[in-house]
Amino acid sequence: MTWGILAASLLTLLATGAVLGAGLGLTGLILLHFQAGGATGLAVMSVWNVFTDFTLSAVPIFIFLGDILLASGISDRIYSGLTPLFHRIPGKLLHTNIAVCTVFGAVSGSSSSTAAAVGSVGYPELAKRGYHGPTIVGSLAAGGTLGLLVPPSLALLIYGATQNVSIGKLFLAGILPGLMLACFFSLFIAALCTLRPGLVPEETTRPGLRQILLGLRSIWPLPILIFFVLGTIYLGFATATEAAALGVAAAIVLGFVWGNLTLAKLWQSFLGSTLVFGAIALIMVGTLILAQAISILGLPQALVDWAAGLGLSPHAVLLVIILVYLVLGCFFDGISLLLMTLPITFPVVTAVGFDPVWFGVIVTILMEVGMITPPVGLNLFVLVTMTGQKVSLMEAALATVPYWFIMMGAIGLFTAWPQIVLFLPSFY
Repeated sequence: MTWGILAASLLTLLATGAVLGAGLGLTGLILLHFQAGGATGLAVMSVWNVFTDFTLSAVPIFIFLGDILLASGISDRIYSGLTPLFHRIPGKLLHTNIAVCTVFGAVSGSSSSTAAAVGSVGYPELAKRGYHGPTIVGSLAAGGTLGLLVPPSLALLIYGATQNVSIGKLFLAGILPGLMLACFFSLFIAALCTLRPGLVPEETTRPGLRQILLGLRSIWPLPILIFFVLGTIYLGFATATEAAALGVAAAIVLGFVWGNLTLAKLWQSFLGSTLVFGAIALIMVGTLILAQAISILGLPQALVDWAAGLGLSPHAVLLVIILVYLVLGCFFDGISLLLMTLPITFPVVTAVGFDPVWFGVIVTILMEVGMITPPVGLNLFVLVTMTGQKVSLMEAALATVPYWFIMMGAIGLFTAWPQIVLFLPSFY
């Protein structure tokens, strides 16, 4: 009966076009009223407890940080500084897209911000040089997903804040998988361009060692910003919220001194980040209410008991959850998907024995997959728009298929050897 009400309420509310957060919250209130003896007051307490948590305040600050970096044009300088480094590698400047996305993700925390910031520089530059358009977009879309995994990750931050998992450990857990995915993407690009050399233009001039060193020297302020955001957390000098505030302060200074930030752009960044967090906050309210109802009614434990009755192993349960994320990722953006599913998937996964820090990385990679999977595929839409429709959505989607398989292979790798993910957090 309870499962029927849950499914019927969700399908009805979402089919009517209701805002996702409102639909989830109303579903939770219906369950609390009719199935939990009218315990709707508990939903208010749940929302209050989370939204008054100091840790959650890091979310809007990190969004603001990403918007400042995007508005200040710092991505231009990073791109120019790293470009000479990759001229001698098969794939040439396509590797710059992956490298800059990785570096930008280390201070941004957002996938779409990373794709937009790097894409606004990378696509025009590479298209002008004669690189294959869909291949450029594929590398940018895949590289942009690293913004969700490379710390500071907005997804890991929300995951930790809502599920009471150490954010410091989650950020550390994202480092090795993020760097490994970046390497896997670059290896694929090198192999692809070796087999299909026509994808990249022939260039007669190659930068020497001096130009490479000058390029790297030109981005010297970036490590300072990364230290303010991440180093202060890992050294125990600041919490995630305090580090986010330090990062914003450093980004503003660098934006005015090193970039082209203005007071008008700073104000627009503030307004933009406020609107984004408002949308996220509404979804969070709905999911918190639904999570409270699901927890009180014992639905996650019922799922665990059902799986045990069928004789499903923990890895079989995980496979089912992965399939659910892959299907839902076709229709929901990453943060919405994360908040909508965690009330059920988190208690089930931890109940069958998986580490909550490890699962945070796995679910973030699944969100990355959704960012490049049509029909939603937010990174694809962002980049196709930036090309002025010169690359169609279908061409962009086909170009990202290999990266899709690389990320799924990484999930298999990290499941077989979870110590890859948990190695760095073990020192925290």
